[in-house]
Order: sequence, then structure tokens, then C-alpha cells
Amino acid sequence: VPNIHNNNDNMANNITGLSIPPVGEPELPDNGRLVDLTDKLEKSECFCRNEDPRFPHTNLFIGDSRLGCKSEADEQLILNIAFQETVRVKSIKFTAFNDGNEPELNPTTIKMYVNRNNLGFEDIDDVDPTQIIELTAENLQEGSEPIALKFVKFQRVGSITFFIEENNGGEISALGSLKIFGRGTQSMNMGDFKKQPGA
Repeated sequence: VPNIHNNNDNMANNITGLSIPPVGEPELPDNGRLVDLTDKLEKSECFCRNEDPRFPHTNLFIGDSRLGCKSEADEQLILNIAFQETVRVKSIKFTAFNDGNEPELNPTTIKMYVNRNNLGFEDIDDVDPTQIIELTAENLQEGSEPIALKFVKFQRVGSITFFIEENNGGEISALGSLKIFGRGTQSMNMGDFKKQPGA
């Protein structure tokens, strides 16, 4: 006698071939691909403390390391990067200023803080960083691989604060460019449901 219950279960599992994402892992709008998150920056909320106004942080995203961002009074910089939406961050790519021709300006220790928008030099040492990165000259080369982050700690990121704490011996620090790789998280705009066509 055929097992009707088992056949029904198999049919239910294969209806229209739909793939249902597991609970807790929503389907991502970019299909889970890692992308350069530069287009997701909320530029009006990004800022940098102790930057040289001639070399502002906005230069980090234009693709020319000869411009880049420099500190002003000393070697330390606090760079806050905000996003338009919550993102997941997988890796970071720092590039040396001016193709590495001034190696003493290269940052060597960078502390990263997730979702801490208002940190200043007076209180940043009182907060535990999300991750600490020790940079080498190789890390900062144009063609080097991005630095992998502790992905589990960068799952719901609204902003990242970078604290350049130490450099390679220069009076100031400088970076040529910065790229942040990751992906968006599933988000619902409830306004889309308020007025549906034909409603």
C-alpha cells in the first residue's frame, strides 16, 4: 500500500521549487554578493577629527592616492563613516598615501568601533574597540588584498569609527584611499505598504 502521508510531504516540500531562506537569514537584496559600499555612505554624517583641511577625508573615496587624507596637529585621526542603511561589513582596504612614497606617514595601528558615532580624542581610549588592525606596508599597497574583519561583529553596522592611533614615525599620518566591502541587510520600507496600487 503506498504511503500517502510521505508522498504528500514530498509534494509539499517541492511545490513550485521555491527556496525558503532559513529563519534569521533574510534573503539579501544583492543576493549576498560582496560589494564596495562607497555608494551606501551617508556623506553628510561622515566626518574626521584632526584632519588637514587641505586633505579632507572625502578625498579617500575619489580614487587618487596623491590626494588622500592627512592629519593636522599630530599623527592621530578619528574618521567616522556612516551608512545610509544598515550593512554587513566583511573586509577593509586601506591604501597608502601618494603610492607609499612617504612611508613614515603610513598608519600602523587602527582601532575600529561599530555604531559609536560621537567618539572624540578625550573618550575614545575609554571604549573597547570592535577590532584592532595592525597595518604593514604590504597591506597598504594598491594591489594587496583587503583585510578580513571579524564578520560576526560587523553584522548590523550603521557606522564605523576608525581611530588611527599610531603611524610609522611621521609627525602626521596619511591615507590614500579607503574601501569598505560587504553587503546590505534586508530592510523593509513600511511606506511602500501604505499606498499600494489599486488600494
